[in-house]
Amino acid sequence: MNSLKNLINCKSFVGGKWIDDPKEGHLDILDKYDQTVLASIPFLNTSQIEQAVKTSEEAFKVMSRWSAGQRALKLEKLLDLLKEKKDLFTELICKEAGKPVVYARAEMERCLYVLNLAKEECLRFEGEKVPIDFGLGEGKTAFTKPFPIGPILAISPFNFPLNLVMHKVAPALAIGCSVVLKPSMMTPLTSLAFSDLVHQAGFPPGTLNTLICKDKEAELLVRDERLKALSFTGSPKVGWFLKTIAGRKKVTLELGGNAAVIVDEGVDIKKAAKDICGGSFLYSGQICISTQRIYVHASIFQALKDALIENVESLSIGDPKEEKNMVGPLINKEALERVGCWIDEAKHEGAVVLTGGRVLDEKRNVYAPTLLTETKDTMKVVFEEAFGPLAILEKVDSFEEGVERANKTRFGLQVGVYTNNIDRMKYAFNQCETGAVIMNFVPGFRIDNMPYGGIKQSGFGREGIKYTMKDFSEEKLLIY
Repeated sequence: MNSLKNLINCKSFVGGKWIDDPKEGHLDILDKYDQTVLASIPFLNTSQIEQAVKTSEEAFKVMSRWSAGQRALKLEKLLDLLKEKKDLFTELICKEAGKPVVYARAEMERCLYVLNLAKEECLRFEGEKVPIDFGLGEGKTAFTKPFPIGPILAISPFNFPLNLVMHKVAPALAIGCSVVLKPSMMTPLTSLAFSDLVHQAGFPPGTLNTLICKDKEAELLVRDERLKALSFTGSPKVGWFLKTIAGRKKVTLELGGNAAVIVDEGVDIKKAAKDICGGSFLYSGQICISTQRIYVHASIFQALKDALIENVESLSIGDPKEEKNMVGPLINKEALERVGCWIDEAKHEGAVVLTGGRVLDEKRNVYAPTLLTETKDTMKVVFEEAFGPLAILEKVDSFEEGVERANKTRFGLQVGVYTNNIDRMKYAFNQCETGAVIMNFVPGFRIDNMPYGGIKQSGFGREGIKYTMKDFSEEKLLIY
């Protein structure tokens, strides 16, 4: 009988084997609500890191010769294996990430969707016919063909411990690249379990090497020229630094933001309030496209404020393993203290707490969903990425002012715009400085095949299966 214990392994996965080095110290992985230890994993040493790169190179030599049909068959087998264990993966995500189980279940469904997309895309991913039948090229034909670029380095965050890994690994497997993965040190167990499934599906040893290593070893991997691309999801500070040391690698950065929503007059206030409540506080706001800044037209400000407070105060909070709860713990004590500190600073500088503003369970790192108003743009709760259960609500006198306020940030991932006016929709699309504009919904919207990414400090490049496959390949041109 399958149990969660069978899914958890206390070693790194390299070259199709579980390896460790007890002399290097270890990492404790906690149940984020109960604070019990799920696993203790030793860090790898430098020779084992080197082994990971070499076995990744060896796997790539095999995979790069496979046909698209062969890759699709392996992906289909991997998809079947993941389907069989999706309930166990859901439970593991819930525990190690502190993610409400309903949301963890949704993450697993997305993972299956991403794998299926990768299987389908590898059968249709191709180059293009280049028109050259004129002048010096008269009588000739030309076309391009994409080839896998080589082993990939992937670094993933804690908040989607499998789906954000999947957005790096699935397109790599679809194009024929191996992957060296450094998962978040707060949520590595899901990635490790998935690595084993990749091996079971019949991919060559070294196809997905998942490493528990310290930052200094990870930095060496970023500098290693044998790894041909870097796909990083995490903080802007780390991401932009890694780009400076990545050398000639292709680099994709998915960083973060303090996403805004603009609410125009004449919209459905009840729907907008419900959407924004979920968009701000689901999973304690630990999503890079969580709604953090809310700009509302003055004519409906009071009505939306009242409806939003009512929605926030009705949220179920507590143990993420209980189906009813949509808000659980923050990822660790440091996150709890940071969120509390920022809110206290804002209050001291004149911000008003409409609801929340307090710790609910210090032992389990649970902070009350908090809504602030009368904030200033110089406050951290406004200009930094909160990545916690807080949002600011402010009045604007015009739709144009709402767009201007939304743009007043160094970030630019996604924005939500509520309006029934087609001209204002066009205005928002043309003027909002973000990678995507989501109409009549919150910025926290993502379908896994769409091009996803930000501008300004929010990132570099785009994710989405075929877009990532382009990044993980290089085209050759044939003329005859």
